[in-house]
Amino acid sequence: MEGITIGTVARRAAVNLETLRYYERQGLLQKPPRTRSNYRLYPEEAVRRIRFIKRAQELGFSLKEIKELLSLRAAPRTRCSQIRKRAEAKVKNIDGKVRTLKSMRKALSKLIAECTGRGPVTDCPILGSLDSEDTA
Repeated sequence: MEGITIGTVARRAAVNLETLRYYERQGLLQKPPRTRSNYRLYPEEAVRRIRFIKRAQELGFSLKEIKELLSLRAAPRTRCSQIRKRAEAKVKNIDGKVRTLKSMRKALSKLIAECTGRGPVTDCPILGSLDSEDTA
């Protein structure tokens, strides 16, 4: 039986063992066969697959989305346009998050400008704003 151990896969893919086990539980990585001495032996392809998963996560794809990408990659009839649509949707999602973060930053900056940083905590405009029923 040919293959590499879980420790070797983890080292080569720069992840910890629990990450590998988690990917197995999520169906992103097939559970490998075991040897007679009960060692799991992964195919060399496992390292490539884990690196793919990690890079996709760095780009903001969820594990569910990554599972879809992996399925599409394995399907011979998949067109590049199908992958492109998913990437475009991810960019649109990221743009929405950026707008939200900018809005949050603006609101926090306004609160910081209103706070002198002096006086008792009961007079803190930042805490007062968070405690306010006015959501505008």
